[in-house]
Amino acid sequence: MSRLEELIAKFCPDGVEYKKLGEIATISRGGNLQKKDFCLAGVPCIHYGQIYTRYSLFADKTFSFISEDCAKKQKMAYPNDIVMAVTSENIEDVCKCVAWLGDGAVAVSGHTAIIHHSQNAKYLTYYFHTEMFAAQKRKLVHGTKVMEVTPDTLNTIIIPVPPLPVQSEIVNILDNFTELTAELTAELTAELTARKKQYEYYRDKLLTFGVLGGGASECVWRTLGETCYLKAGKAISAHEISSEKTSIYSVPCFGGNGLRGYVRTPNQQGHKLLIGRQGALCGNVCYVTGDYYATEHAVVVTDKGQFNSRFLYHLLVYEDLNQYKTAGAQPGLSVARLEL
Repeated sequence: MSRLEELIAKFCPDGVEYKKLGEIATISRGGNLQKKDFCLAGVPCIHYGQIYTRYSLFADKTFSFISEDCAKKQKMAYPNDIVMAVTSENIEDVCKCVAWLGDGAVAVSGHTAIIHHSQNAKYLTYYFHTEMFAAQKRKLVHGTKVMEVTPDTLNTIIIPVPPLPVQSEIVNILDNFTELTAELTAELTAELTARKKQYEYYRDKLLTFGVLGGGASECVWRTLGETCYLKAGKAISAHEISSEKTSIYSVPCFGGNGLRGYVRTPNQQGHKLLIGRQGALCGNVCYVTGDYYATEHAVVVTDKGQFNSRFLYHLLVYEDLNQYKTAGAQPGLSVARLEL
């Protein structure tokens, strides 16, 4: 039996009790401080926008401060309180929160709810980032361009409230997972960075044949148009494309920026390259196989028998085709320009 199971058996053998948030916490609105009130030092403060951009789940230090005079007019959060942003541009982010674990009070901006309670702050914060909470939150959201949850309505949120020793053990388990995830992410990021540098080094070595028109005697220089057939794909309306793959919409559809969705029938097949021809990312290269659909924003590259298709893929990626785009409000690459 695990430590958590032992604690549950000891403190709540009949199961965990569920309560409304309003039964275990008092919820109040934040103050009216604005970014223009920030100063270099003074009373620590949390602006609701920073909850989305700068804070993780917990904080014991702030990124901003306000003067003592300004702080006297503000609403404050105290150690163990949770500060929740209740306004967002999308429904997924609204109600993101941070537990304040600092030593003293912190001023809080508007568009927030301050949740004062006697539970384990980290336990509640972890819960507020679960799908169980999100499902309830979505029923409280109102607005169109700006999504908002009225702080008072948060009182109706149902939450499991195990005894504090159980909450503490749950937090320990989740903290360990969080720490392990951070370590693995750092290791993987470093490994991916190293592999990318290694790939770029060998790519540049293997795909450099000297200056244009020169280099190794066995290397012949040709334009892309001399060695490959280039043709733009075919236009298709948005309602004919599904964002998800189904039994009916099973054919991958590629546009100017890669996979766009799925369609019913293909217009291409085989091992070929696609070059994005419109937008800021034009010139990106995709290697595709099997049956697929290429839209008018993708150039289909079919070699004339002189290239290994995978070699051609790496060669075109190395060439950085985006540098040949035309300037303007909507950058682009024409077939004629690619053929040169």
